Amino acid sequence: MMQKRIRALGIAAVLLLASTAAQADLKIAGVRLNDVLQNSAQLKAAQAQFQTEVDKRRGTLEGQAKQLADDVQKYQRDGATLSVDQRDRTEKDLNTRKAQLEYDQRKAQDELQARNQELQGQVMSKVKDVIFQVGKEKGYDIVVTDAFIINSSIDITDEVLKRLATQGASGK
Repeated sequence: MMQKRIRALGIAAVLLLASTAAQADLKIAGVRLNDVLQNSAQLKAAQAQFQTEVDKRRGTLEGQAKQLADDVQKYQRDGATLSVDQRDRTEKDLNTRKAQLEYDQRKAQDELQARNQELQGQVMSKVKDVIFQVGKEKGYDIVVTDAFIINSSIDITDEVLKRLATQGASGK
């Protein structure tokens, strides 16, 4: 079984080498995708937008948590003076609000995580589009990302970053 796999890999390697030799005029470019993502204006804008959304959610939830804590403290202080019926209603209300707050916190976390993924997906889509555009304009047949780029003449990372900066500045 193992010998079959090794033989299949050997055949695949030979076919790949033969295919590469037959396509000697193939033009390949490389992009350092990590550099593009870390330095793109689009990613920085998405991160700022996400942080604004996080801060807004956090402020709302912290306000609700503070109000609940104040009400619990008031109940602890004044609970002895309430009737049994009032204490029961107040305890039930406080417990319901606490459970709702915990639910809202979990829901906010899930929604923010989904939103972060959505924003990152949008940025990645823009980056891929620009890589495709630059590669096509330069006449490359293949653009490889996250590869070891030995020959800097095929590295189009800086051109992609410039294009992204231009698009970021124009709001595209």
